[in-house]
Amino acid sequence: MASKRFTLIFGDRPADDAGGLTLPLWRTLGVGVCAFTLPLLMGLGARWAAHSELQQLRDANASLELENDSYRQATLQLSSQIAALHSVVDDIGQRGEVDPDASRAIAKLPATVRTRAMGGGGGAAGTVVPVIGSAFGHADAAFSVLSEILTVIESRLMSVRTGVERRQALAAATPSIWPVPGWLSSGYGKRWDPFTGDPNFHPGLDISAGQGQPVIATADGTVSHAAFSGSYGNLVVVDHGFEITTKYGHLSRFAVMSGQQIRRGDVIGYVGSTGRSTNPHLHYEVWVNGRLTNPLRLLGPK
Repeated sequence: MASKRFTLIFGDRPADDAGGLTLPLWRTLGVGVCAFTLPLLMGLGARWAAHSELQQLRDANASLELENDSYRQATLQLSSQIAALHSVVDDIGQRGEVDPDASRAIAKLPATVRTRAMGGGGGAAGTVVPVIGSAFGHADAAFSVLSEILTVIESRLMSVRTGVERRQALAAATPSIWPVPGWLSSGYGKRWDPFTGDPNFHPGLDISAGQGQPVIATADGTVSHAAFSGSYGNLVVVDHGFEITTKYGHLSRFAVMSGQQIRRGDVIGYVGSTGRSTNPHLHYEVWVNGRLTNPLRLLGPK
């Protein structure tokens, strides 16, 4: 059986001249299918490419949004930490003020004592501005800037806190108040011995006061001695740390015992006339770095 064929006729009507082109059926169908599907496939391909590109853009946008959100959260967190640290530093600075009498007494201590007590000072706070100046201008260094500032402030905080604590400890340990109210019957230095009349050196202050009047510690410390001690009579010795020691002699009785922790203003004994004494009074000495010091240098006004 002969296969079907299609004949395409080309004609010029006015001239009545016609020609023909005969094609097999399968070729005709093939050409038709190609003519129909090729534009469709091209359209689908273009649509798929556009969809793929759009999805990539969406993924990139979502990634940027997530990164920006993380950036904002981290920045806010670091900023809050910095603000909190600044607040703590300011608070420590305000609390760092010490009693005026103690501050004045500290200034009269030997430089070696102050240096040993305060330790080496750190200059971390001064590095904040260079850190900021060196990092600004680079957007990708924002986190690095905040982290470095935070580190510097933390260092400054520790330095300030350590300095405040040391200064407060030294202020608490520095004898700066009178141990008993009374009048000064004998000062520090050369004098005439009340028993022999010969010139001698008096190692402290004699403060005349009424029998049994309370005697108070002039600074924080630990009682290292509370017992009868020869010419001192009943003697209390307080170790204040920082190689500072005070002695309270001729007491009628004790109010503390050896090893006891005391604070400035605590009663440690009572005025008497025990030992080598002619009348009720308190003998008061101050030792710094193992050497006698004139107590009047450290004592504030009565």
